Amino acid sequence: MSGKIYLLKEEGTLEPLDEEVYASEDLLQTLLEKYPDLLAGDQIDQSEPRRWLLISREMGIPEEEKGHDRWSLDHLFLDQDGVPTLVEVKRSSDSRIRREVVGQMLDYAANAVVYWPTNTIRAKFEAACESEGGDSCQKVADLLKADPEDENAVEDFWDRVKTNLQAGKIRLVFVADGIPPELRRIVEFLNGQMDPAEVLAVEIRQYVGEGLKTLVSRQ
Repeated sequence: MSGKIYLLKEEGTLEPLDEEVYASEDLLQTLLEKYPDLLAGDQIDQSEPRRWLLISREMGIPEEEKGHDRWSLDHLFLDQDGVPTLVEVKRSSDSRIRREVVGQMLDYAANAVVYWPTNTIRAKFEAACESEGGDSCQKVADLLKADPEDENAVEDFWDRVKTNLQAGKIRLVFVADGIPPELRRIVEFLNGQMDPAEVLAVEIRQYVGEGLKTLVSRQ
């Protein structure tokens, strides 16, 4: 992986920023946790850009009703329409990103739509908000651009999450610093076959210069 982008400074000079690999997969996961806009919601839906609510990092997924968690999803987000968005992160240098990660994600999706009760997702989110000293209703209202005092809007949102899960209306997103052609072809094929589910790949590349870092997302 190599390349440059250039920052045009006010004084008219160009500052080159070199593309740099992530030191670890955890670093990329942490960036996504802190800055969900890196999921390129404006590219996923240009007419109505997706906004994101992080439910949990390392979200457990069971393989049977009321069973213990067998898998751990890197991130679970909800968008403003209550569509569960399952995100799995890999570095492009990880050979598993070519095929193995696809089977892994399909395992997650198949079990999540059956064994993830909405109240479990909601409880996970509310517990995280409480531990951080945040207001879960306020965060949902911010996502919806609604009045936080409007309890109906919040409840309607969680009802939509339940409806989407029951209908299999979910979004699977593979995130990496570079999407290999093999994975891109598989994603494009699955996305054409899995209605109402959506399958996407998002690259998040980083460019570093003198005291500067730029992140570039592309769906």
